[in-house]
Amino acid sequence: MCRVVVTGMGVITPVGNDLDTFWDSLKKGVCGVDKIKRFDASGLKVSLDAEVKDFNPKDYYDSMQEIRKSDLYMQYAMAAAGQAVKQSGILESDLDRERFGVYIGSGIGGINTTIREQNKLRDKGPEMVSPFFVPMMISNMAAGAVSIKFGAKGPTLPVVTACATSTHTIGEAYRAIKHGYADAIIAGGSEASINELAMAGFVNCQALNLAENPEEGSLPFDKRRGGFVMGEGAGILILEEYNHAKKRGAKILAEVVGYGNTADAYHITAPDPEGSGAVRAIKNAVEEAGISDGDEIYINAHGTGTHLNDAMETKAIKAVFGKKAYDLHISSTKSMTGHMMGATGAVEAIASVLALEDGIIPPTINYKEKDEECDLNYTVNEAASVPVEYAISTSLGFGGHNACIAFKRYEA
Repeated sequence: MCRVVVTGMGVITPVGNDLDTFWDSLKKGVCGVDKIKRFDASGLKVSLDAEVKDFNPKDYYDSMQEIRKSDLYMQYAMAAAGQAVKQSGILESDLDRERFGVYIGSGIGGINTTIREQNKLRDKGPEMVSPFFVPMMISNMAAGAVSIKFGAKGPTLPVVTACATSTHTIGEAYRAIKHGYADAIIAGGSEASINELAMAGFVNCQALNLAENPEEGSLPFDKRRGGFVMGEGAGILILEEYNHAKKRGAKILAEVVGYGNTADAYHITAPDPEGSGAVRAIKNAVEEAGISDGDEIYINAHGTGTHLNDAMETKAIKAVFGKKAYDLHISSTKSMTGHMMGATGAVEAIASVLALEDGIIPPTINYKEKDEECDLNYTVNEAASVPVEYAISTSLGFGGHNACIAFKRYEA
């Protein structure tokens, strides 16, 4: 079977719209959570979100016409993909476009377009609904648009598994390359669902933190936690077959070495309190990666800041690693970015790769009060310099979807 490596990455996030800014923000513990500015939230119980700042789609598109035909989630995906492709240099190589694919997912897709066109239908009649409504709304179109942009004619598909979406896209892309179906795949996820409708829905299912102070919004593993903060953005990685990357002289950023994909089969929103599905996903990735007790490991936890998730995830980590769980370096970067939904897994995978490269564990910020149910090392408030060999990123989604991806530090 083939080895799979990472050769490019790109991000659009609430704490930076390029790799350098994003990583610098994470290392410094910059909080991307703030008051909602995207719309008038005075009628909602929630007042905080984590919005992308200073994003200009003109930096990534050739024409305004293309931008007008693209929902914001598509624009975020295109921007992050453009960064990743550029960093990888893959288009400058002798690339077989029929073995070059795109696996980009979204948990919700073009919900802003759906709301806008529904309002047109209600206020002005059916003849005013955009002919581009459907291709702007459907969740596969980020993958489709990126495929068209970069001429990727190989395996191309979206994944829709809520908050586990882009960990699954990376994992499934890894498998496609590992088993010989592609030479390289643009993989990741994108989300742009900060609007009144989506926020009202998450408030009413009691998922969001209703705090008013941004520093009290996203509190993973802290006893004061009361829900997650809605974020947005995109994360994209270029996965490539090892020999293909070496032959063209690509800079290898990390190696993908394990993947787990399981289901709770328990509840549509709540995780299995025993974490059996999460345990199996993490265990599958760890075993495939060949991780042993003596290895230095970083876990970028799902860590949403909901009571059930953080307690269950802590329990799952202990079930997989036993006593070694207390020696692991763990953090939740959602404390800084908020929960980026379908983009969160890819963005956290990128943070994991950067942690391997730099030997720095990003912190879980705004942590103050220890919870007896969450008693592991969450790298609280300040980054730690630790040369880890493996990084594991976990994602858990509504519907009981669990995904875990494992990376190994690359040494030439």
